[in-house]
Amino acid sequence: MEKQLWNLKFLLFVLLCFTTLTSVQAQQSQITGKVTDADTGEGIPGVSVLVKGTTRGSITDIDGFFSIMASPDESLMVSFIGYTTIEEIVGNRSTVNILLSQSEQALTEVIVVGYGTQERKEITSAVTSVKAEDFNQGTVNDPRQLLQGKVAGLNIARPGGNPNAGFAMRLRGISTVGENAEPLIVIDGVIGGDLATVDPNDIESMDVLKDGSAAAIYGTRGSAGVILVTTKTGRTGRVVVDFNTSMAVENVARTIPVMSAEEYRQVPNMVDLGGNTNWLDEVTRTAFTHVHNLSLGGGTESTTYRASVNSRNAQGVGINSGFNQLNARLNLTQRALKNKAVFTANIAATTIDREFGNENSFRYAIVSNPTVPVRSALPQDVQFGGYTERDIFDWFNPVSIAEQNIADGRDSRILASLRGEYNFTSNFSAAVFYATQREKDWRGSYSPKTAKFGGGFGRNGLARIQNDERLNELFEATLNYNTDLGRVNMALLGGYSFQEFFNQGNFMEAGDFLTDAFTYNNMGAALDFANGLASVGSYADKNRLVAFFGRANFNFEDTYLLSISARYEGSSRFGVDNKWGLFPAISAGVNIANLVDITGVSAMKFRASYGRTGTQPNQSYLSLLRFGRQGNFFFNGQFVPSFGPISNPNPGLSWETKDEYNVGLDFVIFNNKLDGAIDYYTRVTTGMLLPINVPVPPNLFPQTILNIGEIQNSGLEVMLNYRAIQKSNFRWTTGINFSTLSTNLRSLSAGDLSFGEVNYRSNFGSPGQNLTQLIRIQEGGPLGQIWGPIFDGVNEDGSPRMKDLNGSGDYCNCNEDRAQLGTAYPTFNFGFNNTFNYKQWDLNFFFRGSIGHYLINSYRGFYENLEGTTVQNYNIVNTKYYDPRITKAEYNSSHVEKADFVVLDNATLGYNFFIGPGRNVTRLRAFLSVQNPFMFTGYTGVDPEVRYVDSETQDPLAPGIERRATYFTTTITTLGVNVSF
Repeated sequence: MEKQLWNLKFLLFVLLCFTTLTSVQAQQSQITGKVTDADTGEGIPGVSVLVKGTTRGSITDIDGFFSIMASPDESLMVSFIGYTTIEEIVGNRSTVNILLSQSEQALTEVIVVGYGTQERKEITSAVTSVKAEDFNQGTVNDPRQLLQGKVAGLNIARPGGNPNAGFAMRLRGISTVGENAEPLIVIDGVIGGDLATVDPNDIESMDVLKDGSAAAIYGTRGSAGVILVTTKTGRTGRVVVDFNTSMAVENVARTIPVMSAEEYRQVPNMVDLGGNTNWLDEVTRTAFTHVHNLSLGGGTESTTYRASVNSRNAQGVGINSGFNQLNARLNLTQRALKNKAVFTANIAATTIDREFGNENSFRYAIVSNPTVPVRSALPQDVQFGGYTERDIFDWFNPVSIAEQNIADGRDSRILASLRGEYNFTSNFSAAVFYATQREKDWRGSYSPKTAKFGGGFGRNGLARIQNDERLNELFEATLNYNTDLGRVNMALLGGYSFQEFFNQGNFMEAGDFLTDAFTYNNMGAALDFANGLASVGSYADKNRLVAFFGRANFNFEDTYLLSISARYEGSSRFGVDNKWGLFPAISAGVNIANLVDITGVSAMKFRASYGRTGTQPNQSYLSLLRFGRQGNFFFNGQFVPSFGPISNPNPGLSWETKDEYNVGLDFVIFNNKLDGAIDYYTRVTTGMLLPINVPVPPNLFPQTILNIGEIQNSGLEVMLNYRAIQKSNFRWTTGINFSTLSTNLRSLSAGDLSFGEVNYRSNFGSPGQNLTQLIRIQEGGPLGQIWGPIFDGVNEDGSPRMKDLNGSGDYCNCNEDRAQLGTAYPTFNFGFNNTFNYKQWDLNFFFRGSIGHYLINSYRGFYENLEGTTVQNYNIVNTKYYDPRITKAEYNSSHVEKADFVVLDNATLGYNFFIGPGRNVTRLRAFLSVQNPFMFTGYTGVDPEVRYVDSETQDPLAPGIERRATYFTTTITTLGVNVSF
């Protein structure tokens, strides 16, 4: 903590030093005026009035009036969403009145694409841009949350409210059943950038390249889509300081209903241990989060800068969970050589100190007998630190898990990049780019001598330390040439890319400590080292990517558009016979509104595209014959480590290939009130990277990574934005996006090799249900098939009766009597946004939903019954499906629930205080935000959010299972202030 405070003081000192870069302004005076709608004659509130070349600005009040300090030789830039930006010279006037006309802003905004930018009207691929003003609000600790529900086809999910858990992202469904299923992240040009290096307050925009033609320029890493993150930069003028601060309160929103102690005591054959414990309350708390962001920016005509410091302290609702994070960022741009040379430097540093807590405390809080007291003075419990423990299978004291076991972490990130560009002429330029990203993850855990859970009791204290480091270095050189050939405008791009990755790490685990006082900080004190019982390991690997790429864009009279691109890329992770691959793309569009005069249509563009992208293996050296540690053997009086094969050679190992076709329509209609985009896509992924069982001999290892199988996805995506009311004192803007998805696993074979025409993944687990089959993988069927027997009532002995499906006359407990019970992936996702402005008030609320997916409710499958093992050892899950006649725990269709949901993700109410002329403060806004205040769903588990992988096995082929260690969902209430100076 002291180190963080020192870093913060140093960074603040650096920020203050930058204030010396401001220039001396000419004599300024107060300028007043009114901004009026050219069509209605009404004043427009909320309009931005900015002195050109500076960050000196003002916002119009409810009647459209503004006041600003400016000199006679300066110009005012007046802009507002949906209107054409106006530039007005001040001159000798003290009053400047301005008329604004509505614009076709929806198709003229600048969008970031791979290695450049384009106006939306020229883009012929499926690209969605989300600007800072459209981001999700409230307490947002992960940049992924900014996009959640905002982009049609992009699904972002995090079941539960664990502050240290990441968000799973899937773009247009499942692009692979192996690894690398998430979109590629590019931060200010750094390919593979870590979003932990970017604070949400520092992001200017996030552009999502959805189809193959847009992503093909990134080759072997574009198969799951690409997200381009652009951070905020400085502007010329005086220093502008922004300070944002907020405090949030977080509480449990959803758990799963279980019996209270009074209800449990009414159950036959229950075990009453005299307590009255609400275990859910015991392991949770009201959590507090505070966020502080300070930034300043400015500069001169030749130098601009923006520097920021962000501090986040977030508690989790689970005991001993949360994190402290400190981000710092500096973006600097320097012009030289008569503005022909432009140098850009970006530096970001992040440290995160984590307390992971333990989600298993939630699991056992749900299933624990409510008559068990938390603590006990009985002799058998003294050895466990006074926590009550029972000598039964699969039960641990939830409070002991949370309070005794230590699980800490520290993440460090440094991302630095330098770009130099030289403009030889107005239409020809060259640039070089270098970036380095260094990531370090440290983990330390300790289970004390008294902890039954975590291994400490059995090992006389158990400690583990792990270090992982990753280095990513990128060098790129590009050439850009633009020319106007009369009726045709042409833009050409050519480039070279070299990227190298290096990974290394080590770990040690040891027990048998003399005291718990050291925790994990004195590993040498563990007697396991002397007794040969400690575990120690290390690793190192690296890989390289080399690419040549190019793109040509043609614009014929702003009507006919064509884009062609290709990337030729080689990876050291491929087999010796397949090091290189070609990833081409072509897209075309036509601006229909330029050809046909359609009443009410301001702009309409039809586009079509094709693109090929790839996915490389997630590990290095998979194509080689490798040997690894296989245990020890005793030789000459001592144990000697032995080695054996851990992979077979595969010189033909190659990339997964995704071919995608997309047709779309962009439009602005109803006098610029309604704009939107409609896309339909279909894509086929072939040569998926999967481990296949092979015979030994002739192979040395029983599995080989092969390119095998084929998936087809298709879907419809729609995004609409409607400026419903735009009056002087009241404005309402609404928007909706939705997407559909259909997935078919066309093949799991290649030649004579097969992953299996039908394959089953995951099982329920202990106690007593290890032989279940939950997820079915079938050629010709959809991915994520939830599989099992169909519930058909209750037998006389209290066991669930299963339906006889094969007509044999009796349930056979075999696949012939099992069926598909649902699918794990939603068929329909949507987001619904509304923004209201009334005078100085603003209100925004955003709904998000997923329809069509199912979840296996593991809690009900194990504990919603009156089996003797359940009643005497655990609590009873008590949902609306509870049936006291059932006395045997046995997984079936009744435990598979439709998990459709609609959630109010965020509602924010803000007030913008009027700031008079001559004040140091130029903007002051206070807001109140509530996240996840309510959810509409029929699902009875903890969280109906989509599960893309099995959280217990991390198997991407086994989605749709809510396991018994789900962190509870939460509601967050945030109060904050935004101030600008």
